[in-house]
Amino acid sequence: MIESAVGKIENIVAIRLSPGTDVLEGIVDTCKKYMIKDGIIMSALGSWRKVTFCNPTDLPNGKKGYGEPIVLEGVYEVVNLAGMICHDTDGNILPHVHLTLSDEKGNAYGGHILPGCEVLLTTDIVIGSFTGIEMGRRFDEELGVQVFAPKNK
Repeated sequence: MIESAVGKIENIVAIRLSPGTDVLEGIVDTCKKYMIKDGIIMSALGSWRKVTFCNPTDLPNGKKGYGEPIVLEGVYEVVNLAGMICHDTDGNILPHVHLTLSDEKGNAYGGHILPGCEVLLTTDIVIGSFTGIEMGRRFDEELGVQVFAPKNK
């Protein structure tokens, strides 16, 4: 099954997150300020002192899902963030963001970011908001996880 929708980019919002800012909180606060419920992270770079993320794994019940959070503390360069600004049926903003980062020795890491990612020096993010598309998320009973549920407005 394929779920899809079509729309247009309406606005571009550029933000800079200061040292110590929780990245997901900064994204949500900015989206609330500019009333963005449907959008995309177009570009993001920066450095973080704490990174909290997870990756898919085998679960004890035999299904696939997201495992325990991985927490790294130190000096990390954000090479890329990719993500969508979605919302649930109540209109709550739900960023779905993945990252690629490297440590001081160039080792790379990546995954689905969780609350607890803290800016070291700066994080610069460009978000595009959409018209015509509803970037919903819903729980998929069969998979046991939240999934993207796009539809036209």
